[in-house]
Order: sequence, then C-alpha cells, then structure tokens
Amino acid sequence: MQPEKGAPQRSDAQRNRERILEVALVELTNDADTPLSVIAKKACVGQGTFYRNFPNRETLVLEIYRHEMQQVADSAAQLLRTRRPEQALREWMDRLAQFGMAKAGIANAIQQATSGPGNLAKPGHAPVSEAAELLLRANDEAGTIRPGVTADDFILAIGGLWLIDPAGDWRPRATRLLDLIMDGLRVGAPGPGTPGPAGPGH
Repeated sequence: MQPEKGAPQRSDAQRNRERILEVALVELTNDADTPLSVIAKKACVGQGTFYRNFPNRETLVLEIYRHEMQQVADSAAQLLRTRRPEQALREWMDRLAQFGMAKAGIANAIQQATSGPGNLAKPGHAPVSEAAELLLRANDEAGTIRPGVTADDFILAIGGLWLIDPAGDWRPRATRLLDLIMDGLRVGAPGPGTPGPAGPGH
C-alpha cells in the first residue's frame, strides 16, 4: 500500500517544483534581487518546501535557465511530429527567440550565480544544439534546406538574437532576423524528392 501513497506525493512535489520555477522566472526577470521568500509566497509553497527544492539562489537561477532551455529543446521533436520539417524548424526558431529574451531578462541573476570563486557553472547549450541538429537533419532529408548545414552553423547564424534588447519591441526584429536566416537556409535546397549526394544509383 505504501507505494500507492507515494505516487501522488511525488506528483505534488513535481507540481510544487514547476510552480516555483514559473514564478521565479517572472519575478527574477523583473528584478534579479527578488527575495526568495517572495518567490516562495507567490508560488504558494512553504519555506521548507522551497529550500528542499532550491537550497540557495544560485541553484534556483541555474535550474530556471536549464529548465527553460530543456523545454525549448524538447519542443523540437514535438513540432516534427505535427508539422512539416520546414514549418517545424521555423516555429522552433520562434520558441528559441522567446527563450533568448527570457534568458536575457534573468542575465543579471545568472551572472550573480556564476561569478566568483566556488560558484556553480553555467549550463551548456548542448540540448539546444541537439534539437537544432534534429530539425536540420529532418529538413536535409526533406530537401528543404541547403545540404550540410550543421548545428554549429545554425547557432552561429542566430547569434544576432542575443543582441536584441529584450526590454524593447523585440518580436518584430526577431521575426525579421529569423526570416532572413530561414531564407538563407533555403538557398541551394535540392527540393523534395531530389536524390541526395549519393545519387539515384545508391
């Protein structure tokens, strides 16, 4: 009987953790110095629950960053299940832009968490690179982008996103930039049904 009681508790704990992350993202984007007690109160969790999940500000900030990045990465496979490869890639680029603006919003908090001796390391962007690779390969196979584009190429190309001011009217600028990148990816695309480099005799 004990395992049956444990399952709902784990579910409640997961919901508490996700609620803390959602509230913390909003609060720390508005003010990197928001007290943890304020975040706990707005997330409707007790101090004990909060500190069991996030013992200090640094672990909270970096988990927000990691969590948001993983959400974006996971959405790549979801989009490919319901969209054509080209459409999935373009929609995913919009989600990446939204992540970039949120990341910029908590940049001060991330800086505080990762600067100084003994502080935690900033998470790498491997999940985003892997998601980009998944989308690029799907488009490569569909003949909708130029052959041979790598995830590293893509990450470098979208670097301009991080220069856009998140406090301004960033959406039109991001859309224009991503449309330009998408147009560039299409140049030299062989088109659907075109044999790859191995040729028809492969």
